[in-house]
Amino acid sequence: MLTLDQLSLKVKEYFDAEDFHGTPANLFDPIAYTLADGGKRIRPLMLLAATDLFGGDLRQSRYAAIGIETFHNFTLLHDDLMDQSPIRRGKTTVYLKWNPNTAILSGDAMNILAWQYFLKQPHPNLHQILNIFQQTSMEICQGQQYDMDFEQRNDVTIPEYLEMIRLKTAVLLAAALKIGALYANAPQADTDALYDFGINIGLAFQLRDDLLDAYGDTQTFGKQTGTDIKDNKKTYLLLKALQTADTAQRQQLADLFSSTPADPQPKIKQVLAIYDQLQIKQQTETQIALYHEAAIRSLDSIDLPQESKQPLHQLTQKLLNRNI
Repeated sequence: MLTLDQLSLKVKEYFDAEDFHGTPANLFDPIAYTLADGGKRIRPLMLLAATDLFGGDLRQSRYAAIGIETFHNFTLLHDDLMDQSPIRRGKTTVYLKWNPNTAILSGDAMNILAWQYFLKQPHPNLHQILNIFQQTSMEICQGQQYDMDFEQRNDVTIPEYLEMIRLKTAVLLAAALKIGALYANAPQADTDALYDFGINIGLAFQLRDDLLDAYGDTQTFGKQTGTDIKDNKKTYLLLKALQTADTAQRQQLADLFSSTPADPQPKIKQVLAIYDQLQIKQQTETQIALYHEAAIRSLDSIDLPQESKQPLHQLTQKLLNRNI
């Protein structure tokens, strides 16, 4: 079994071996710009870790690992454009560095590249793997649409929000794990348990992102912070605050989240002050812990030695213990 560090080196090795440049340059340069930076590369790491967990050959799943990360980054190009986000991983986003049309078209090309990578390696389970990938791709689009729909609604509930982030974020982590296990011909009960593990980690991961957007440091987080508040986005923090606020606080939040001041900093400070009064950070941390516990129960249900699961445990800790 490989350690998490060894698996991370494998991911780097596989990506370093690929050349994402091509012609025309204005189509492929944004792809190389996005993929060369790397980021955390969580999804390919999870995919390879799942293959290795069941004693599979990483050479069988290496192209799927590249494919799933390429697909993830395609969604980010479009997501940044939709959200008008200026920074991704500490760098200028593609639609600003080039232009919106380039972000759309290069993103589309990355989606196609992702499928090409999946098709590179024959495998007896390939049909099932591709079915999971296409279902996940559609679910992510559904999650993104819900996210946009919520911007126009003032009656979004916490269960609706959690379903949206399950679709938008958690399903791709879960799919990476299940696909990786299928390359190792793991039993269905175990691939299903890994999928459930990924869903719960994904939900906890997104709630951590919500916290970091509100309370994080831009340099550490790699993205501009306070943007969810500035853009009046429905997040777990806001919905929890509305659920627990008194009448005056609820009205103040409603007023703040219907405003778009030229300088958003005073608005952000006022919102955070209300969150602090309501202990929203602590309540969110509690929910993150509950999802983490559910994830570990799913992982523990797989009848393999605990030491073989260490890379997934360590990766989970890295994801969920990111600093505010």
